[in-house]
Amino acid sequence: MKPKPISVAIIEDEKEVRKGFSFIIENTDGFECVGDFKSYEEALNYLSSPPDVLLSDIGLPGMSGVEGVKLFREKFPSSAVIMLTVYSDDDKIFQSICNGASGYVLKKEPPAKILDAIKEVHSGGAPMSSEIAMRVLTAFRTLSPPKPEVNNVLSRREEEILQELVKGNSYKSTADHLFISIHTVRFHIRSIYEKLHVHSKSAAVAKALKDRLV
Repeated sequence: MKPKPISVAIIEDEKEVRKGFSFIIENTDGFECVGDFKSYEEALNYLSSPPDVLLSDIGLPGMSGVEGVKLFREKFPSSAVIMLTVYSDDDKIFQSICNGASGYVLKKEPPAKILDAIKEVHSGGAPMSSEIAMRVLTAFRTLSPPKPEVNNVLSRREEEILQELVKGNSYKSTADHLFISIHTVRFHIRSIYEKLHVHSKSAAVAKALKDRLV
């Protein structure tokens, strides 16, 4: 039986760019475009069911991508969100991740890389263009070190699993790398969420980077 295609919605205010992404997704085996919108206001109004993945521009007129991703994830918590941008803005990257984005990709990336990012985030990964990843790491290195007691919150195994998430690895990859079952990974993930007071993998990764937990 043929696997169900990954459903993708797009929010991009430039019509030519939006339709270009829509055409690529709709005409690539294993993907389907379930809607393309010029704003979050339009998407939130017309989307009735959650797409597997949302591709979202960050620089939008009206509600910005940073604000919109939070509302979108509140309405569709099962959807993964990849932010698209033409520039690297450290502050907006961090805000987007904190608000629920799972990945961040430059628009100039070739279509194949964007499709790979969609597949990666759909399988539980956290794709990020290498240029953006370097800027994020550089930005977080300048943050003040965490309070000593923060690092004592997580067990050694939980720290190892959180490190895998920060690298963008899926639950399955994490299980394989640490030679444990995926059930054990999920058990520790729930514990990590409770201890860090977060509710998603992207928020856990953002907190890990911000507080230098790994």
